Parts: sequence; structure tokens; C-alpha cells
Amino acid sequence: MRRAVSIIAAYLILLLTALLPAQKTAAPSPTLPPPQRVGTGVVKAATRQEIPPNEVRALWVVRHTMTSPQSVKDMVTRAKANGFTDLIVQVRGRGDAYYNSRIEPRADELFGQSAEFDPLALTLDEAHRIGIRVHAWINIYVVANIEELPQSKEHLIYQHPDWLMVPREIAKEMFAVDTKSPDYLKRLVEFTRNNRTELEGLYTSPAHPSVKENLIKIWLDVAERYEVDGLHFDYVRYPNTNFDYSRSALENFRNEVERTLSEEKRIELAGQFALDPLVYAANFPDQFADFQRRQVTDLVERVYKGVKAVKPHAIISAAVFANDADAARSKFQDWRQWMRLGWLDVACPMAYTPDTEAFRRQISNAVKLASGKQIWAGIGGYKQSADSSIEKIKASRELGAQGFALFSYDSSVKASPDFNPRANYLEQLREAWLPTMPGLLSQ
Repeated sequence: MRRAVSIIAAYLILLLTALLPAQKTAAPSPTLPPPQRVGTGVVKAATRQEIPPNEVRALWVVRHTMTSPQSVKDMVTRAKANGFTDLIVQVRGRGDAYYNSRIEPRADELFGQSAEFDPLALTLDEAHRIGIRVHAWINIYVVANIEELPQSKEHLIYQHPDWLMVPREIAKEMFAVDTKSPDYLKRLVEFTRNNRTELEGLYTSPAHPSVKENLIKIWLDVAERYEVDGLHFDYVRYPNTNFDYSRSALENFRNEVERTLSEEKRIELAGQFALDPLVYAANFPDQFADFQRRQVTDLVERVYKGVKAVKPHAIISAAVFANDADAARSKFQDWRQWMRLGWLDVACPMAYTPDTEAFRRQISNAVKLASGKQIWAGIGGYKQSADSSIEKIKASRELGAQGFALFSYDSSVKASPDFNPRANYLEQLREAWLPTMPGLLSQ
């Protein structure tokens, strides 16, 4: 019996020894698709991608590309032909939907399209069919461009003007105006238009409970109904420290502060509040700044936990300001804490500078702050040459980032005299991972 056991054991050892080399052999690198026509030329397929294993090569796709079936199909085809692995597609631009939302109105830019056209669903079908991951990019607090307001009267700026952020300069004035009055929205629009060099539009207040609940519903609507690989935060911040002094923010902060005050102090400040609703923010500036940061952080935590409960494997990522200290101080975007507490899977620092050394410093810092999570280096292709972006890609690899995201697909396929005269930016970038590919720039 012992002899039989020894023979069997020896046989198993020999079998395992034979199998081990095979297990150590790396899987073959993925190949690009067959030659596909892009624009007026043909991109030739390579047989092997010379890239780090598992590198994420993502494209931010702005909503303007999501406006017709053909533009969506062309985008996916071009991304695949040039070796990109992930698409971060904007499905909520300005409080509107580039998908079949149960919560928000269909985007104005889709009015000419069939009601059957669902940009996100089509992107998922096209991309998944050829092995590209798709992340739903959701703009958070910015909800309206100021030059042309939303057409739909179902838009939240008309339905819930009390949800909007208010700047310090007109806070006393706005506190006295009925939020249901047309004058309320009119005054906010007027202020924003007069400060358009500093403001990108109208924002909702992170401190308003209904804003938080609405945003969580939007995220869960996408997560539950679409087979997305990830969901992506953007504009998850205040525009600057001049905001938010809306009634909801000021009253909520007052309620928080009063719990820490003596009876005498509460009475004193309550009397002042009747004349100046900014009195608590003015008397407790550091606490007010902490309050602002916590409103954003609270949303990120609740969204992360909510999405993971229904789609555990979805990647939760965020576009963040590359300078973490300035982001937390001047935008109330404390993404370093989000990473530390595990409420993000990926941070995409928007290191858009053309200066490669400055880029290296920003991405190096982000990698150090990652707390075991991933960093995808954000590269501003719209403001630098393809060669400069290639330098950034190489630097991000050297610094230990797990990938990069290019902003943006849209600018990369449009001719511009400074950086993209032949509208072949993506084809040039492909040399960063396929440097020996013949005929790359023949378009």
C-alpha cells in the first residue's frame, strides 16, 4: 500500500513539474482589429501591442459626440483602431441626460434624433462587442450653461431654483427673495453672466439635502439599468470659495454651529442672523470651510456605497484637480481623503499642463496619495502637441500610474492649426504603445 502511495505521489510531482512552465507563460498580448477606415484614410492594424500589461488607456468623450448613432459608432471604431481600452462617456452634461433617464430631461442636443436613440446603450453595445470598457461620466454640480439656458421646463433650474448655489456677493439680497419667484433664477443668471470668466455656469448646492438625494438617484438609475463597467464623477466640487451662500447652506450651517454654542452666544448670533444671514459663516470661517468639504465628501461616500451595493464590480472614478491641497482648500474637493477612506477606486488627476516636469510632479504626488487605489493620469491633449502628450504617457508609466485618460476624444478628431492640423491626434498617440507600427501617420 505504501509503495502504491509513493508511486502515485511521484507521478503527481512529475505532472506538476511539467505544468508549471506553462502556467508561468504570459498570455498573448491583445491585437488590434483588422484594418478599419477612419476619416478619409486607413489605419493599418498591428499584430502586437507593445504596452505595459493591464495599462488603462482611456478617452474622455464629451457629450457633443454622443448626439447621433453614427458619431457614436465612429468614436468607438476609432478608439479601438488606435488601441484605447476604456471610454469615459459624458451622459449627464448639464442636468440633462444622454441616455434614457427616469429622472432628468433628454438633452437638448438630442432633440433632432429618434426617441429610440439611446447614446449610452449604443456605446455599450458597440464597445463591449469589441472589448472596450465603458464608464458613464456624470457631471455633478454644474447644471446649466449660462449663454443658452436649457429648453425643457422640466429642467431642475426651473423646477427647483432653490437647489442652486448662491455667491457671497448677492447672498443677503437672495436670502430675502422667494425662491419660487422668477426674479430668483433671473438674478442668479445675471450674476453668472457678468462673471463668466470665472464661472462655467449654474451649480447646485452640495449642502441641499434634495440635491444629494437627486444625485444618488441618478447614479443608481444608471448603475441599475445599464451594464456599465464604471461610473465617473466630474465637477464634484464647488466652483470656488465664493460659493455656496444659499439659504439652505446658511441655515444648515447655522443649525450645526448652534449645537456647539452657549445659550448666551446662540441668542446673540440669532439676533444678528435676522439682519445678516452670513453671520455664522463670517464668525466661523474655518468651520464653514470644513462644512463645505463635508458636503461633497458625504455625497461621494453615499454614491460609492450605493453603487457598490447594486453593482459591486463597477469602477468608481473621479476627475479631480491635480493639486490635492488646492483642490481641498479652494474647491472643497478633498479627493485625498476619498482615496484614503476607500470611497474611490480610481482618481484621474487633471494634470493638463503642457510642461512635462510639472506633469511629473503632479502625477508623482498623486501616486503617493493613492492609498492603494489606482491613478489614471489625466492628459490635456487639447492644449499640447501629440508628441508632448506622448511624453506625458511615458512619464505616467515611469511614475507608477496604472493608466492615463486623454482629454478629449472630441478635440483629437477635429483639425486645429496649433496641435492637430491633420485631425490625426489619436493615430499619432498610438506610437506611444506601438512605436514600430508602419504607416501610422499616412492619413
